[in-house]
Amino acid sequence: MGLGRRTRKENVVAKRSLVVVESPTKVKTIQKYLDSSFVVKASMGHVRDLPKSQLGVDPKKGFKPKYVVSPGKKKVLDELKKAAANADTLYVATDPDREGEAIGWHLAQELDVGKNNVYRVSFNEITERAVRGAFAKPGRIDLKKVDAQQARRVLDRLVGYKLSPLLWDKVQRGLSAGRVQSVAVRLIVDREREIQAFVPVEYWSLHARLAAKLPPEFVATLKEVDGEKVSLADGDATRALMASLQDARFLVKSVTRGERRRNPVPPFITSTLQQEAGRKLGFTAKKTMAVAQQLYEGIDLGAEGAKGLITYMRTDSVRVAREAQAEAREWITARLGLDYVPDAPPAYRSRGSAQEAHEAIRPSEVRLEPRSVARFLTKDQLALYRLVWERFLASQMMPAVYDTVTADIEAGRCLFRAQGATLRFKGFTAVYEESREDEPRPVEDDPESAVPQLEEGEVLRLLALDPRQHFTQPPPHYTEASLIKTLEELGIGRPSTYASILGTIINERGYVRRERKALVPTELGIEVTNFLKPFFPEIMDVEFTAQMEDSLDKIEEGDRKWVDTVQEFYARFEKDLKKASKEGRNVKVGAPTGEQCPECGKGLVERWSRYGKFIACSAYPECKYKRNLPGNGRAEDQPTDELCPACGKPMVIKHGRFGKFIACSGYPECKTTKPVTLGIACPQPGCTGQLTERRSRRGRVFFGCSAYPTCRFVVWQRPVLEPCPKCGAPFTTERAARGRVLRRCVREGCDFEREVEISVA
Repeated sequence: MGLGRRTRKENVVAKRSLVVVESPTKVKTIQKYLDSSFVVKASMGHVRDLPKSQLGVDPKKGFKPKYVVSPGKKKVLDELKKAAANADTLYVATDPDREGEAIGWHLAQELDVGKNNVYRVSFNEITERAVRGAFAKPGRIDLKKVDAQQARRVLDRLVGYKLSPLLWDKVQRGLSAGRVQSVAVRLIVDREREIQAFVPVEYWSLHARLAAKLPPEFVATLKEVDGEKVSLADGDATRALMASLQDARFLVKSVTRGERRRNPVPPFITSTLQQEAGRKLGFTAKKTMAVAQQLYEGIDLGAEGAKGLITYMRTDSVRVAREAQAEAREWITARLGLDYVPDAPPAYRSRGSAQEAHEAIRPSEVRLEPRSVARFLTKDQLALYRLVWERFLASQMMPAVYDTVTADIEAGRCLFRAQGATLRFKGFTAVYEESREDEPRPVEDDPESAVPQLEEGEVLRLLALDPRQHFTQPPPHYTEASLIKTLEELGIGRPSTYASILGTIINERGYVRRERKALVPTELGIEVTNFLKPFFPEIMDVEFTAQMEDSLDKIEEGDRKWVDTVQEFYARFEKDLKKASKEGRNVKVGAPTGEQCPECGKGLVERWSRYGKFIACSAYPECKYKRNLPGNGRAEDQPTDELCPACGKPMVIKHGRFGKFIACSGYPECKTTKPVTLGIACPQPGCTGQLTERRSRRGRVFFGCSAYPTCRFVVWQRPVLEPCPKCGAPFTTERAARGRVLRRCVREGCDFEREVEISVA
């Protein structure tokens, strides 16, 4: 399929044209939209970079970078040069961001094509319409974007290559530091310190279960005492207040009815996609971007061929093309009706530094519903595509409308309040519901529920007073989702960097570890942060890092020169480096412990791992003896009363990737293991297994049968050895939610559920 009729001039320029993209997947997708005069090849990312074995930047010569062909890319570059030799025009069709612009610039430097015949084509979605439109109006490589990317690369190289030797000398060999990653680690370390220093404070709430003339029963929460906001510090104060309410008359003081509209959220940008995929799908940021890249580059849809399903996934703009809004409105009208379509397409505002040339992440074609392409997608691809598709459709719909009622109820010197909301019009919620934030709401708040028809002056019947004990909670650990949100709010990093930041500090450097979803600093991460903070206030400063991002934006806009930005930073950084080298405390470990190795008799020393300190033999690697230290990030083995049936040594409880298990203490000589059970028999007929706590590959805890894989019984809520009083099932399950504990029966057809009340006695 060609690009259509060309002018005479275009035919001269584009007799033979080389199109370079980044990935082989895009080659297949784009090639079908171009005629035979275009040859599409993939660069497989950057073909040149700064050398790995040296700094590659000369501060004395205007920070001139030294670029070399990247290791492993010589063969790729040779193939591109061969293709370029048979072409008189080069079209750079790399991703539409700074990184893509820089890749194109490096390609233009290496390939033997006249600079006047080098064109830049950029598209936000890989569809026939977008690709043909881009090639019909090619542009030039934006050198300001290249300068901005070069400035970031040089800054990161200066920090990494200058700081790393210092950390090797002062903390531990093999460590490294990054300009943005160090700030991210600091945020996690600071949050951990807040959590450790937090002192919980007890407080109570009081709830009245009431009945009116009309059903249903409802709950009102105590809000005021003697006209002041309620404050119940302990159980004694709560019991005293309850005693004063025993003979009180509960009278409806006022009833306020109204309407609340809940507006749809904007379509995804990179950060919100990573957050929502983390919360709803359990994806890491890295996995989210990898799957999104596959959806963007193209999926083979059978008879339709390869097609990009979503728009470009590295963006901070919520702008939507008019054509896409029109498609969405047509779909909504046809499937849901005109009531769900607003009079004018919604407009959302991006944050100040967003690049409005980009679009939000959306489906490239609304007609490609998730169910219609499901058979062509993997499970992960389908899950993420459905998320993008539904979020975009919802963003173009009417708000959801709720009827609300608030009733204030007087009882003696107390004022209780009941709040209810009833969904009147689904609006966008007919398609999509956004997940809750990671931060919990106050535990004493009651969710809105049904409130009966009440009249002012109506006397209510008190059924029960429900006192609840609470404790103030520390700030939650960061998760990947909440850390990304914080980095975005603080202006640290850019959409394309969040996944790599997290991957670096968790997987590569070991400064942070995941505990289920929580991000917790390792002892090594804390030690490095402690060392860097006093000597490198700018690198470790949140505000300074955000200002540096603004400077990079100004370079892209042409308002700053990249060399000036690097020079200003380096002048201060060099002074800090000298001071830290001279005055920094040496915390390097490897000190002798005074103990002898039980295996070879040589001395034991303290060493570091990504999990903190451990004891190891000084003769390593000849002798590999080591043992953990308490508090180093790995849970200690717990003794049991059992002996190994194979060798007779004691069995211990260990902590593995998928949860607790019992193993022989004689490992690795003896590899006997068995699961830790809850003492609850598996309910499957004929099964003799016991229920055990396990963990999925995504870190989610579940409870399954110890006889797996023979028996595949699974529940996701913790089993409790309490028979169901309604159907006699041998156990119930327990779940904590917003300060309450609920027990339920899991037997199919049984609806038993009760709240575990906190006694005030």
